[in-house]
Amino acid sequence: MKTIKLRDGKERSLQKRHPWVFESSVANGKADPGETVRVIGHDGAFLAWAAFSPTSQIRLRAWSFDEAERIDAAFFERRIAAAVAIRARLPIASDGLRLIHGEADRLPGLVVDAYGDTLVAQFLSAGVERWKPVIADALMKATGRTRLYERSDASVRGLEGLSEITGWLHGDGATEVTIREHGWALTLDVAEGHKTGFYLDQRDNRKLFADTVRHFGFQRVLNCYCYTGGFSVAALAGGAAQVTGVDSSAPALARADAHVLLNGFDAARHTAFDADVNQTLRQALERGEQYDAIVLDPPKFAPTVAHAERAARAYKDINRLAFKLLAPGGALFTFSCSGGISADLFHKIVAGAGLDAGVDGLFYARMAAAPDHPMTVTFPEGEYLKGLVVLKR
Repeated sequence: MKTIKLRDGKERSLQKRHPWVFESSVANGKADPGETVRVIGHDGAFLAWAAFSPTSQIRLRAWSFDEAERIDAAFFERRIAAAVAIRARLPIASDGLRLIHGEADRLPGLVVDAYGDTLVAQFLSAGVERWKPVIADALMKATGRTRLYERSDASVRGLEGLSEITGWLHGDGATEVTIREHGWALTLDVAEGHKTGFYLDQRDNRKLFADTVRHFGFQRVLNCYCYTGGFSVAALAGGAAQVTGVDSSAPALARADAHVLLNGFDAARHTAFDADVNQTLRQALERGEQYDAIVLDPPKFAPTVAHAERAARAYKDINRLAFKLLAPGGALFTFSCSGGISADLFHKIVAGAGLDAGVDGLFYARMAAAPDHPMTVTFPEGEYLKGLVVLKR
């Protein structure tokens, strides 16, 4: 077993059970990509078993802090079974759910979603890539499913020295699937959609949106960055008379239109525009349009803290425009999925946008990812999705 020694004073993160060690914290030691190594402190004391990544700034990802534990096939079977068991206890109103959420489930770099009888996995680090066949078999055993599709096509694999890979690992057949969420039918293509095919993390927030539209009797809804129309279906289910969706992906918008019909709503109540959101907001403002409820669910503006300042300006601009377009008494559902934007900073950005728009609002609710996308005590970086509901005075 190869050993990696840390610099003096760099043991604290592992001692606090944080799973990452950065390149600058390593004193000496090398290993092959994804190889399991013994990590010791400057004093030689054992700290963790970890996967080594020679090209990534995150040089080590901890598997276990128990010196007696062995990182073998049985280890992955235990970890995967534990993650699946936790989901079985959660009140998830869908047959689409996240089964494994990387570091939060003590499997750094592994993401696994279940869509009915189909699993979709992302192997995003050198460690899980090295153990891919073992992990795939353990997933089949723990879930009883027979189909597993790989979507290891995220750009972060390049930082690990890994190429992008997609395709069936177990089973085969059609990649189009249909799931049920809060009684709504939603379709996706596991081979083509964003991430693993769909944004499962917004499940509970879509339900909150439907309930809010219904409770306040909102009629005119604008869904920005609408993707395949999850929030649009929620708005229609809540009783909205007219929903407008805006996105820059024509295929996603076509699926949004299909979702409206699939759930039995009149197509005339839904309009989809293939357009730039920022420009659309400005044009709507020039036309004097107003909406009772607006959703802002943009892509990741700040992947790291280094991008936070530029991203803050972008978030502030779209929220300022949305505040101006909201009718008095209307609700803004606004989100950030950027890891580089903290919940506190996002709150300040939205508050600043309201001030710049010359409006006041009540912070009605805070939102986060659904509970099958957990944040843990030892890994606060897992809190990537932040959301706020603001009622305009």
